[in-house]
Amino acid sequence: MDQQKYADLKLGERAALISIIAYIILSITKLTIGFRADSEALRADGLNNTTDIAASIAVLIGLKLSQKPADKDHPYGHWKAESIASLIASFIMMAVGLQVLYGSFLSVIEGKQHAPDMTAAWTGILSATAMYFVYRYNKQIANKINSHAVMAAAKDNLSDAWVSIGTAIGIIGAQFNLAWLDPLAAAIVGLLICKTAWDIFRESSHYLTDGYDEKKLSNYQGAVMEVPGVKGVKDIRARAYGNNTVVDIVILVSSTLDIKDAHDISSKVEDHLKETHQIYDVHVHVEPN
Repeated sequence: MDQQKYADLKLGERAALISIIAYIILSITKLTIGFRADSEALRADGLNNTTDIAASIAVLIGLKLSQKPADKDHPYGHWKAESIASLIASFIMMAVGLQVLYGSFLSVIEGKQHAPDMTAAWTGILSATAMYFVYRYNKQIANKINSHAVMAAAKDNLSDAWVSIGTAIGIIGAQFNLAWLDPLAAAIVGLLICKTAWDIFRESSHYLTDGYDEKKLSNYQGAVMEVPGVKGVKDIRARAYGNNTVVDIVILVSSTLDIKDAHDISSKVEDHLKETHQIYDVHVHVEPN
């Protein structure tokens, strides 16, 4: 199973690399055209993509570290490095989002007098289209390998697509003697960056503090009750290690069973959870009832 998990992480690396390449191209393009076309919104969008480069690199490093096998200091492995990478990415995004908000606020206060060139708007539209396809690819990979870090990257990709659309709308609106729409669009870009950063931070910190989806726990309990010989579930807990789930469960069995029969039931519970819900590891404790 570990070999398959490591192969999945390699696939996640490919998704992170594609994001990095896309962001490098887009950030250079947007910043260059943003300065030439005098568009505050497009420059903000370009700065957004530069943070995405750093965030994607953090995800890539996290995926690589997650592949390290268990050692003396990490008996459970290094799987959580993936979630830590997502957390670091959220910090980077939040810092730049606040910077963009500050810059756009100053532009609105000062009052921009000139509308940017329409080249900036077309750049925003083409960038949105490119990022949407990157989002679709990364989301497909994230679902396939059940990776929180890659899914965070995919959500960032989609957010970037919407940011670029908002940038284009602001630039187009500025052509109609509403030059203030460009810095206003930049402010909206900043808010979207901050929101995406907060969403990624909340999800990553949830996993790192051993939070877990109660609905999934309920589904696991239902699956355990399907195993013959299980009379009840006294307690069930789960935690995530990167894209792996570990379940601790206390089951109730008949008090008339001998040790071997009780052990066989616990083994069936373990196998059933692994097969039906792709659980990485299951710890079963048996109590008589």
